[in-house]
Amino acid sequence: MPFAPPRVAPDRARVARLAAALSACGSDPDRRCVDRNSYTLGDGYEVVSDKNCSGGSSGSLGKSRSRSTDADWYYDSDVRNGYAEHGTFSRSEAVDRGGFGCSGSGGG
Repeated sequence: MPFAPPRVAPDRARVARLAAALSACGSDPDRRCVDRNSYTLGDGYEVVSDKNCSGGSSGSLGKSRSRSTDADWYYDSDVRNGYAEHGTFSRSEAVDRGGFGCSGSGGG
């Protein structure tokens, strides 16, 4: 009969440290500031500088409008070549579908 090492229960402190590390990023979904008027099929929305978006969430208080840019936060999207697609303008929807983590926010 081959030797089997004894089963050891996980160290509670180690499990607690792992849980803390995994949750350290918070529950805010990844977001990009995009121009709502820039959508093109196949590319998505053009990512613009974060300074064009203000506030922490989508909605009339979270938008900064100018003549040329209708900027808003776009959550949990795929970003490629300066364009974001397959996301949502709803922060709560992004959190509900599990779009949170450490990938950061940023843009143009």
